[in-house]
Amino acid sequence: MLEPAVNGTKNVIMAAAEAKVRRVVFTSSIGTVYMDPNRNPDVVVDESCWSDLEFCKNTKNWYCYGKTVAEQDAWDVAKKNGVDLVVVNPVLVLGPLLQPTVNASIVHILKYLTGSAKTYANSVQAYVHVRDVALAHILVFETPSASGRYICAERMLHRGEVVEILAKFFPEYPIPTKCSDEKNPRKQPYKFTNQKIKDLGIEFTPVKRCLYETVKSLQEKGHLPIPKQAEDSSVVRISKY
Repeated sequence: MLEPAVNGTKNVIMAAAEAKVRRVVFTSSIGTVYMDPNRNPDVVVDESCWSDLEFCKNTKNWYCYGKTVAEQDAWDVAKKNGVDLVVVNPVLVLGPLLQPTVNASIVHILKYLTGSAKTYANSVQAYVHVRDVALAHILVFETPSASGRYICAERMLHRGEVVEILAKFFPEYPIPTKCSDEKNPRKQPYKFTNQKIKDLGIEFTPVKRCLYETVKSLQEKGHLPIPKQAEDSSVVRISKY
């Protein structure tokens, strides 16, 4: 997980410098931004925040560790080689699938519909629509004044809110109603701002629509069977956005 992220990023930045490209837009992750146990809960997470590498290493969160090292190296290599680098930091991406297979982000939703998850976790997650992520890349590439990092996120939800939304749209599926952790207080979302990317003109797709379109795509691609009683009610559900 580490080597492709770090070395691959360096190779691309070096190749861009040799080719004298106008600008490089690098897809990073919110995982490079928010993983910091020492951050005060009242602090608003913005583009100036970085994940704590020691914390990621100690907790064996190699995804966030690799992404953070890769992005930091990208900034370093870009600066040394005079490359105009702009970074997009998306949260968990939802929406229609382009590929025929199910990726890790979509499994996050699919497990609540198939019955494989009997409970939901006491945790929070930020979401964004895949089309908004694509548009963010276009905007930061085409806007001359764009610079630095851009958090790409619409809204944060507790897993309990996610299953509630799914249950309203798709009540025919065995969506869990109980939390796996009923002893501890409900986890509260951290505060973040997406104002920087919004200032470039992006209008985020509501998270409810993200979830709805994700499920519809799973049905259309054959990853999720459509119960017979649900086939006639899809027109009504769209109004719940």
